[in-house]
Amino acid sequence: MDFYTRVGPVALGSRLRRLGDQLADEAARICALYGVDLQPRWFPVIYVLAERGEETVTAIAEEIGHSHVSVSQIVSEMVKQGYARQRKQKRDGRKTSVSLSPKGRAAMAAMDVQIRDVGQVVEKLQQDSGADLWGALAACEQALARENLFARVLHEKQERENGPVRIVPYGPKYAAAFKSLNEEWISSYFEIEAADSRALDDPEEYILKRGGHILMALLNGEPIASCALISHSEGCFELAKMAVAAKARGQGIGRLIAQATLQKARDAGARRVYLESNTRLEPALRLYRKLGFKEIKGGASPYKRCNIQMEKYLDGCD
Repeated sequence: MDFYTRVGPVALGSRLRRLGDQLADEAARICALYGVDLQPRWFPVIYVLAERGEETVTAIAEEIGHSHVSVSQIVSEMVKQGYARQRKQKRDGRKTSVSLSPKGRAAMAAMDVQIRDVGQVVEKLQQDSGADLWGALAACEQALARENLFARVLHEKQERENGPVRIVPYGPKYAAAFKSLNEEWISSYFEIEAADSRALDDPEEYILKRGGHILMALLNGEPIASCALISHSEGCFELAKMAVAAKARGQGIGRLIAQATLQKARDAGARRVYLESNTRLEPALRLYRKLGFKEIKGGASPYKRCNIQMEKYLDGCD
């Protein structure tokens, strides 16, 4: 324990894993104490099935907050050892329902006393420690649901590296800045086109209400850059309307807001992000390539200036 005291909160994951391993080992011994022949890791799945009678793997995974793969593995183990059974649904033969077998229901019934005793012990443990561990875990999970640990660390890193630069979600108060930032760079190289005007005049309607997102970079509270994600299909966004104020270029702001926008795409469940550009914009293309974008031959573009299209698959999907 001295190690965790010395290292502090940075070792949160390791400490929780250590505690989880300890509780999992003791859970197996407790099951044996009550004569219950079940693997402790099955408990959330078998409990949901006991409550609902029958469910799909997807529904179970959503209910207990585990991955589909993890629940599928547990169900396979339970079926193999005779505690559960599967059947194709009559309404949709592509879906499989899971239910407890008679052996599984008997095992769950045998756990009633064990569940009551363990519940009482955990309550007494919290009283003995003087800590509402269950409540603290719930609060921590809710906070991480709002913004996961990776995103929080990314923001901390960005704040340290970029000082007063902050990346924030778009709001109506940034409408004028979003429009002027983009009109500035487009006019420097090309002409404002109809597709530009639709997005810049009404980003709420053209981008946000259609499932997209916009991020703004602020320097001492002043908007100096923008970047948008336009939703085109499930799992696919277009990275668009990335603009950096002339006075702020050359400071890594483009890289910063592009990275934050790609992370936003990941958080939104995207698998693929693509963009449209022009070969005259060499600094931008260099940045896109560093971020992992690759040139493709895409479909028709709504922009006359577009002569290159690029894509990036997220989280190792390429």
